[in-house]
Amino acid sequence: MKYFIIAGEASGDLHASNLMASLKRHDSEADFCFLGGDLMLAQGGKLVRHYRDMAFMGIISVVKNLDKVLMNMKVCRQQLQEYNPDAVILVDYPSFNLKMAKFVKKNMPGVPVYYYISPKLWAWKEYRLKDMRRYVDKVYSILPFEVEYFGKHGFEVEYVGNPCVDAVESRAHKNESFEEFSARTYVEAGKPIITLLAGSRTQEINSSLPVMLEAASQFKDYRMVIAGAPSMTEADYADLLSKYGAKVVFGETYELLQQSELAVVTSGTATLETALLEVPQVVIYKMAGGYLLHRILEHIIRVPFVSLVNLIAGKGVVKELIMEEVTVDNVVNEMKKLIEPVSRENILSGYKEIINVLGKEPASDKAAKSLYADLCKKK
Repeated sequence: MKYFIIAGEASGDLHASNLMASLKRHDSEADFCFLGGDLMLAQGGKLVRHYRDMAFMGIISVVKNLDKVLMNMKVCRQQLQEYNPDAVILVDYPSFNLKMAKFVKKNMPGVPVYYYISPKLWAWKEYRLKDMRRYVDKVYSILPFEVEYFGKHGFEVEYVGNPCVDAVESRAHKNESFEEFSARTYVEAGKPIITLLAGSRTQEINSSLPVMLEAASQFKDYRMVIAGAPSMTEADYADLLSKYGAKVVFGETYELLQQSELAVVTSGTATLETALLEVPQVVIYKMAGGYLLHRILEHIIRVPFVSLVNLIAGKGVVKELIMEEVTVDNVVNEMKKLIEPVSRENILSGYKEIINVLGKEPASDKAAKSLYADLCKKK
C-alpha cells in the first residue's frame, strides 16, 4: 500500500515515524510519501516538506509567513495527486491537515483519510467538527475520553492507546546511570537537575524560556539543563546559555528527564512525557496578550485544564500557570513546592493513576494493524 502522511511538528514526526515502522511490519509493501521530519525520513520514503518549514503558531506568525504557508499547501496538493496514495494519514496539525483532508475528498474520490492524533476540538475550535466529519473517514484516538466525544458527534473512532507511552517505554539508554548519562552529554555530575522544556516552536521558546531560566537560576543547588528543540541549534540558545550558565542537550529529552529532580514544561505533549517519566513538574502556557487574552480564552476554551496530565486525570495533578500568571516569582514558588516531599508524593501518585488509565499496549502498532485491515477491506 502507498501511504501519504502529514505531520507538521516535532512530536508529530516522532509519532508518525513509529506508526510507519508499525505499518511496515503489517504491510510488507508499505511505501511512504510525507510531510514530516528526520525520524520519518529514517523509516524510508519521500520527504516533501520538513516540519521546521511548516511550524507556524498563532495568527500573527501565520500572517507573517503566509506566502510559505500557501506554498506548502500548493506543494502538498501537487504531491498528493502525483503520488496517488491508497490512504492519507493526518497527524495532529489541524489548521493545515483539515484543508488537505477536504482537498483529498473533493479531488481524489475513493482515497480514505485517517486521523491519527486528532485535533483537540473538545478544547476549542469545535466549529471544525463539521468539516472533519465530512472529510475524515476514521479517527484513531490517543486519549481515552476522546472516544465518547467523537462518537457522540457521529465519527467512526477507535482508541489505540497513547503513542507517548510507546516512545517513553522504548527510549534509548533506559537503564543508564547518571555517570553514563553525564559522560555522553557532558552534563556535569554533582548537582540535581532541573529540566526546562520550552516547546519546539521558536515563538514558544522565545516567550517562555527566559522566564524559566530566570526562575531556575534562583535554585543555586541545582543544575539547569534545557531540552533542545529538534528544529533549533545550540547557536539559537547561545545568548541565554551565556547569561544564565545553563546547558542545552539535544536528542536526549527522555534520558535527560529520567535523570531530573524536577521540570518546568510548556503545555503540550511534553507534559505527558514528563509525567510518564515520573518527574514532578510545573506547567506554563504563555502567549502574547497577557491578562486580556487569558480572559478571552476562558470563554473560548471548553476544558478546565491546559495540560494533558490534568485533562487525562480529570483533576489538577500538576500546577498550571497561564498567560499573565507566568512570572518569575510564580514559577519559583511552584518549583519550591516540587521539592517538598508531600507535594512530590501527591504528584507522583497522580502520575501512577494516569499511567494505569493509558495502558501499555503500543498505540502505533494497534493503529497500524487496524488501519491496514481497514484498507484491505476497501480493496
